Amino acid sequence: MLGRYDLGDRVNSEDAVFLRAALENHPDSAKKIGCGIIDFSVRSADFGTKCFWVNRSDGTTEKFSVSASIRG
Repeated sequence: MLGRYDLGDRVNSEDAVFLRAALENHPDSAKKIGCGIIDFSVRSADFGTKCFWVNRSDGTTEKFSVSASIRG
């Protein structure tokens, strides 16, 4: 899924449904979700890689790993 997006893209609504479900299974889900999710985007992460970011209702963002959510 990540490969379909370029840096700076917002995740479409269909993929966002999957990401929300995955994030709920993340070991740090409460911290990652925080005050609530507005949407998801793709930005750079460590070492120049790209990853999904949660964009929260208070304007803060947090990166998260889908693979960590799956391993839960």
